[in-house]
Amino acid sequence: MTNSKNNFFSVIRPGTNTTYQDLGRKNLNHIGLPVGGAMDIRNYKLANSLLSDDNETLIEFAYQGPLLKFHGKEAKFAITGNVNFNIIRSQGIEIGECYKSYNLKDGDQIDIISVLNSVYGYLAVEGGFKTDLSFGSSSTNTNASLGGNNGKKISDTDQITLNNKNSNNLTKKLNYINSKIEYIRVIKATNYNYFTDISKNDFFTKEFIVSKYSDRMGMRLSGPILKNNVSTNIRSEGIIKGVIQIPPDGSPIIMLSDHGTIGGYPKIASVISADFDKVSQLPPGSQIKFKEMTLKDAENLYNLYNLETQNLINQIN
Repeated sequence: MTNSKNNFFSVIRPGTNTTYQDLGRKNLNHIGLPVGGAMDIRNYKLANSLLSDDNETLIEFAYQGPLLKFHGKEAKFAITGNVNFNIIRSQGIEIGECYKSYNLKDGDQIDIISVLNSVYGYLAVEGGFKTDLSFGSSSTNTNASLGGNNGKKISDTDQITLNNKNSNNLTKKLNYINSKIEYIRVIKATNYNYFTDISKNDFFTKEFIVSKYSDRMGMRLSGPILKNNVSTNIRSEGIIKGVIQIPPDGSPIIMLSDHGTIGGYPKIASVISADFDKVSQLPPGSQIKFKEMTLKDAENLYNLYNLETQNLINQIN
């Protein structure tokens, strides 16, 4: 039950795939637990930074977000991503703006209507949400029943408790527009040479489409059928986020945040870390192409990604 001394939200509509997330749980692949955490790390960090917080637990939602009613004295929140939302107050409806913090008073409602041309959005509150930790993280992994809300999606029977913190009524804003990804940049994986020359050429020159069979575990693609000359099954071995496996049907699967920690399908390539966020935001029907990078390129681009993220945080005022 919710502690009456804490501010909280009641859930009028839970939304789609609404879960608690933070940066995930590290170094547990050996016991079958992936890192997990927010699908879009940059938007996670920006949401917290708009509230002067550092890596607090927030709410991640997909496609349609929740409708929440605030109960308490006051609180502050921010939403990041490409999100259409309203703030319903006693004096009327305020059209929400992403990358801007807002103050809430008792009875106010946040109506997160939908994401726009993307998948995930983020709701942060000052001080973060009050959740239990599993292996040092609040990130909800519904497949493993771990993390916030006992490892389950948020439902309309839940009450969402806030850590009480409200420094002042000042709000912050960032001028930022999420950009679309032109190519998914990859490095060749360990089984790249298993595949036929035609398939290797198709992988880097033909177009693939994001299918509706995608979630926090992985993203399935349709397009050219990729064939290999060795085996459609290999001895199971460790896999990481971003690895692209090719099952027997020849259609690629990109491993995402809640991926399994071992896999027995050949791996043709791996998405570079700098592109994880934008890949996770590709909605079904998106048309994509792959572009080869060297390992050195991938390292430099990841360093640049981190610098860009920090520069955006520094621009918040």
